[in-house]
Amino acid sequence: MELVELLRQAVSLGGSDVFIIPGSGVMVKVNNTMHRLTDGKMLPPDTEVLVRNMYELTHRDYHHLEESGDDDFSFAIQDVSRFRCNAYKQRGTVAAICRIVNFALPDATEMGIPKIVMELANLRSGMVLVTGPAGSGKSTTLACLVDKINTEREAHIITIEDPIEYLHRHKKSLVSQREVPNDAATFSRALRAALRQAPDVVLLGEMRDLDTIRTAITAAETGHLLLSTLHTIGAAKTVDRIIDTFPAEQQTQIRVQLSMVLKAVVSQRLVPTKDGQRVPVFELMTVNPAIQNMIRDGRTHQIDNVIFGGSDKTMISMDAELQRLVRDGSITRETALVYAANPETLAKRI
Repeated sequence: MELVELLRQAVSLGGSDVFIIPGSGVMVKVNNTMHRLTDGKMLPPDTEVLVRNMYELTHRDYHHLEESGDDDFSFAIQDVSRFRCNAYKQRGTVAAICRIVNFALPDATEMGIPKIVMELANLRSGMVLVTGPAGSGKSTTLACLVDKINTEREAHIITIEDPIEYLHRHKKSLVSQREVPNDAATFSRALRAALRQAPDVVLLGEMRDLDTIRTAITAAETGHLLLSTLHTIGAAKTVDRIIDTFPAEQQTQIRVQLSMVLKAVVSQRLVPTKDGQRVPVFELMTVNPAIQNMIRDGRTHQIDNVIFGGSDKTMISMDAELQRLVRDGSITRETALVYAANPETLAKRI
């Protein structure tokens, strides 16, 4: 079966990811369940043909994969969808995973993003981080925030991504979208350049390294709204991850800077429901004076208690949301405890 037809079939099934790996049929993940798109096993020459077809569709040089061993890129098929792909070598053969991304921008309500999370788009400066494991919907949440700003404000929005997932048209705002490495060599270089491009909002696809994180903090300090992601779970772990990136002698200063620029951390996960679907569950930490003090003084272990306590109505506790889903009958008690930040406390509450 040809690549385009395989991807068209995956989209028609409502899939999220397509797996092209030697020794197996081509598989698509639909609501956390694998479905076979081809009969029999794919041999190494078969998978290489499909991967080379991807490079032809995106007009990308196949040498990127041959030289580095793995490669990120994206492409679109008219009237089908956009695809974010990672091609890689494994055991001397070529494989690829493709994330299916709709042409249309996601709708925040349909995606289950809470209104209080979407209100973060009203911020004019500081840093907002969206965190969670791979495939949890971080890019979707950021796309919804950018679209809200684009729809409601006159601003210059710069996105720096690897690769670009959602295409934003100019609405009230102007949107410049840069892709690493096609439009800029690295995230940190593109971010430094962005500060000279009169931005109001900068979306940084991922804070990957020390240089990028340092520049991101500077951008947030200088009056810009910076949106980015980290592969962490929970606000406290996110703060610790940023601090731990820096050398020990700089961490005290970074704690002070981060306490001033960080405005919110959104953590999200996709949790399986009783009917075989997946529901997004969110945690939101907004940085109030108490949280600022905890970050500055190195007491991040106390942050989860503040969020879970529920006294601040500008915050959402993931464990409280899991408790609500159990009460509503959407998920099982066992599922809630697997995804809980504090399983023992949640077990008592349930």
